[in-house]
Amino acid sequence: MRFDSARGIERRDFVKAAVAIGGTSALAACMDRERGDESTTSTSAGRKSESAEFPQGDPSVVPDGQHRWGDYLVRDAHGNTVLPQHQLLLGLSYESDAEPTAGEREQVAAAFETLDRAFRWGTGTRTGAAINDGLLYTLGYAPRYFERFGAVPDQLDPPEDVLEAVGEDRGKANEHDALLVLTSDFGSILLAAEAALFGETETVNGVRVDATLEGVFERVDRRTGVVGKGLPAEKLDNDDVPDEAPLSMGFKSGFRDSLPPEDRVTLQDGPFAGGTTQAVSRLRIDLDRWYDQSHGDRTAEMFCPAHDPEDVGETGSKLGGDSGITEDDVDAIDEHADEHGTLGHSQKLARVRDDDFETPILRRSEGVATDAVDGTEFNFSSIQGTVADFVETRKAMNVDEYDVDVPAERHGIVDYLETRSRGTYLIPPRDDIALPVHR
Repeated sequence: MRFDSARGIERRDFVKAAVAIGGTSALAACMDRERGDESTTSTSAGRKSESAEFPQGDPSVVPDGQHRWGDYLVRDAHGNTVLPQHQLLLGLSYESDAEPTAGEREQVAAAFETLDRAFRWGTGTRTGAAINDGLLYTLGYAPRYFERFGAVPDQLDPPEDVLEAVGEDRGKANEHDALLVLTSDFGSILLAAEAALFGETETVNGVRVDATLEGVFERVDRRTGVVGKGLPAEKLDNDDVPDEAPLSMGFKSGFRDSLPPEDRVTLQDGPFAGGTTQAVSRLRIDLDRWYDQSHGDRTAEMFCPAHDPEDVGETGSKLGGDSGITEDDVDAIDEHADEHGTLGHSQKLARVRDDDFETPILRRSEGVATDAVDGTEFNFSSIQGTVADFVETRKAMNVDEYDVDVPAERHGIVDYLETRSRGTYLIPPRDDIALPVHR
């Protein structure tokens, strides 16, 4: 592959590969490729020192909730939030056998404050931003971490129990203590943040690195992914993926009606009020079998048999800001099963919406895995008030939840997915980001 241009497909492929590889050499190469984009040299959109490649941040204006991303994401013409293109997930192991010390907490807090000074929170205060040249992240703690020093928060179910509850193998549970999710439209921002957190650089985007996670957390797992229009078609070895599709199964997601407000998934009381819970999965998709079907069949299975494929469009773009799923579609599940022999994924998930017809979970990642060997895996993450909300949503996908005569291969998308791993985490509010303990 030729890398003779800083733009276009060659540059995007290079950046994806660099983020997947990681390390300071990948960071330097990635920065060289992305430096050609004029958005990295713009000074009108944010404060930037002479040594900074991207607008710098201000810790005093970063929201109290780590998961408060909604106001700092790019939005499309229909008002749908657009997730940043690059994602990096780091599984972490707490290195000490003793309860966290005040010194360790100060160290961790200072390390993330460095990131907040180095990069602005997502798009910052800009309205109508077309690109996310900042950084968004969450640091969540697993049940096994809390078990070591006290009680597991009531809202946090162990991943083994989640797997069993949805009919999957308990052995596929993640085993790390914490998970750090970083995301941005620029791969070099993720690599720079990772390097700063683990002591691989003395400065990050013009800010001196005075504290790291070294000696407190060890990286034990590293996953990468991409999401966005055209990226799955570039990444995947499948000519049937639509060129403009933002996700590997062809249709876009993140419609306004299918994403609850952040307040809906925020803990309202208790020791971690202001935080949330997170479920993170690595899934494999049988794309060959998915694309062996017609566009009409895929539309019915992804959305609802009542959806007209012409009204949906090749990638769902014709739906605009609304998925088109209604309470009538939920009520018609038995009728659709008899008439069409098919049930839709979105239609099934709508069964667990609340009295206001809002979904209980907020999806935050559906990125094509760039570190996967066969290229057919993706990272899925969601935040919700309790992990039980995720369980109920996931169970709504299962075939045995419905007393209808519909074969598994026509029962939404569940039959095309294989779970490789799952993890559950509590994302504390920012004041408790550093090694919280629950009594």
